[in-house]
Order: sequence, then C-alpha cells, then structure tokens
Amino acid sequence: MSDFFQNGVITTLHNLSNTPVENLEERILQQTHRRPVALILPSLYSEIEGPALQHIVEELKKVPYLSEIVVGLDQANKLEFDKAKQFFDTLPQPHKIIWHRGPKIQELFRLLEEQNFYTGNEGKGRNVWMCFGYLLASNHARVFATHDCDITTYQRSLLSRLVFPLIEPTMNFRFVKGYYSRVSDQLNGRVARLFITPLIRSLKRILGQSDYLDYIDTFRYPLSGEMAMLRDVAVRLRLPADWGLEIGTLNEIYRNYAKNQMCQVDIIDRYDHKHQKLSENNPNTGLAKMSIDIAKSFYRVLASMGVVFSDQFFRTIKATYLRTALDFIEKYAGDAAINNLHYDRHAEEKAVEVFLKSIIIAGDQFLANPMQLPMFTSWNRINSALPKFSERLFDAVNEDNA
Repeated sequence: MSDFFQNGVITTLHNLSNTPVENLEERILQQTHRRPVALILPSLYSEIEGPALQHIVEELKKVPYLSEIVVGLDQANKLEFDKAKQFFDTLPQPHKIIWHRGPKIQELFRLLEEQNFYTGNEGKGRNVWMCFGYLLASNHARVFATHDCDITTYQRSLLSRLVFPLIEPTMNFRFVKGYYSRVSDQLNGRVARLFITPLIRSLKRILGQSDYLDYIDTFRYPLSGEMAMLRDVAVRLRLPADWGLEIGTLNEIYRNYAKNQMCQVDIIDRYDHKHQKLSENNPNTGLAKMSIDIAKSFYRVLASMGVVFSDQFFRTIKATYLRTALDFIEKYAGDAAINNLHYDRHAEEKAVEVFLKSIIIAGDQFLANPMQLPMFTSWNRINSALPKFSERLFDAVNEDNA
C-alpha cells in the first residue's frame, strides 16, 4: 500500500485503497459524454509478435469507456501492416492504425519538409506526435492517453487510473503523469534512480533554489511513458524527437501550464517491460544515448532561464554527480536488503560510470550547438500554416485502414 505523502510542487494521487477497476470504469463512463477518451498505442511491429502486447490487447477488450484507439505502427512493411490490422481487429472499440512507412503518410512527411517543418526520424516521439495529429483531426476525443506496448505486467486499471483525474468533474487537471514501482526481483529503472535524480540533486546543490529543478524532482518516475492530457494541451505540445521524449514533454508542460493543472498518479503496483542495454561502449545507443539526450534536455531548459554553462561548470557537475550517485547506491543497497531483493553493486557502479561520461558528452554537444532543439512543431502551428493538412492526414489514415 502506498503512502499519502505529498512531496514537491505538484499533486500526487496515491493508491490508498485498491479501488476495484469496475468502480473507476463506471465513474469514467458517467463522464465520457463530456470528455470522450482516446488511447494512443505507439508500437513497433515486433511488439505485435510478442506476448506483452497480446496481453495488453486482451485487457483493453474489457475497457468500456474508450471512444477510440489509435495505434502508431513503426518499422512495418505492407505485409506486416496487413498483419497488424488483423491483430488489432479483435478490439471491440473503434480503432485505426497509422502506418508510418506507408506511402500516404510518407507523402505527408514530405509535404511538411517542403514547408521546413522538422519531421525527424522513425521513433516513439514522431509516432506519438502523428497520433496526436490524427486525433486532433478526427475532433472527437477530448482526453488523449498513451502508454507503452511492452508492459509485461499490464492491467486495465492502469488506464483507468491514468485518465480518471481528467474525467472527474471535481478535479481541475489538464495533464497527468503515471508513476509506479520499477521492482521485480531487483531494483530496475537505472536511468531514473542513478542518473536523473542524482543529476537533479547535484544541479540544485550547485545552482541553489530553482523552481524548475524542484518541479522535475517532484516526479516519482519521470521516465514513465504513461501520460494523459486534454485535447487543448495536445494541440499546443511540441514533442522532442530524441530519447529525451518523456523529460522533454515534462519541460513543455512546465513551460505552458500552472502546477495546479498537472498531477502524477500511482497507476500500478509493479511495472515491468523490456529493458534497454547499458551500452557502455557506444554512446549512440541504449541507456548511454538516453542519458545523453536527457542531460541535454536539462541543459537547454536551464540555459533558457539564464544559467551560463562552461567547461568548468560541467566538470563541477561531474564531480558533484559522482558523489551524489554513490550516496544513492548506498541507499538503494539498504532498500534492497530489507526487501530481500538481489542487488548487484558492481552493476550499479558501472551504470554510474557510464552516466558520468554522458554528463560530459552531453555538455560538449550542448556547448558545440546550444541552439540544437530536435522538436516536432505543435499542431497549432501546422494547422495555421497548412489549413488542409489535418484533413489530408485524417483521410490518409482512414484510406489505409479501409
């Protein structure tokens, strides 16, 4: 059972009573006439052939309140797209698949590029961004939720808890971030535990009080792919294109909304999914790449607030981070011991060594190109520049699914 402690600057909604999912679903159903709910599933084709997504689909079949499900399909040829349509046809809810490698969607990407809009590369950021675009074009759902497709411990209550704060009329939230415990027989979530939190605490120690750093430090699991928002938030959102998607999204929410309009909610007791490799010898992939992109995301935001970065500053961050991260390793060792969990201290310190390099690599890349900002344009701007684009996107997706 969770605690009820309110830490930090945004509201935390705990799981204090294990409310039956049927109870939550009934309460959501009573409000969907006012705020219809759509679910976005950013998926690789390979996930369709795995057990996690098959289980997720079986759980989603029981969800009574979804007005629409949109699947963003990456890394799929025509034959695989057709198989994906068959796979998702078992869903009783209205659903569409956005085939990102299909000729119709590729033509739309070319149209955007001709207007000098950034379209990035195939990946989760672009996937979610295009799904937002389709839902905005269909103009029905008023709540957009998204979660990953590799969750091996999925329960449909995850979705209900995620969207409930946006549906309940007594609440005034516009954005919801899910959180959960990343525990199996050991402590998981290395990037959040051993990189983000120690780095944020180090920056706070160096820079002093910072409203932004306090905000990021409030999130119990800032890397969760589970979030929900109102339609008018999605239309203004500029999503990052790199591995800093989750942090970059939190940065955009911070820039645009008051803290009493956002919350984090405990959505599942235990969460597990496929794990990225540490990639200690290649900073262009795995957790090494992820941590570099996340660090640059922090640096960009702080620079926009007037923080001056230099080589000396990054050396200070490196030294402060190392001491802070090693202190956290001691804390996690104790946490693992009292809960009888396996704890590999060597692997933990090895991860810290990789993240230590990431801080410097990210600093070098930021100083070399501080204006680099790989982000997708907001749909507000696209609709202003290309008034017919949303209609073409809507038609393309429906023609592919016909």
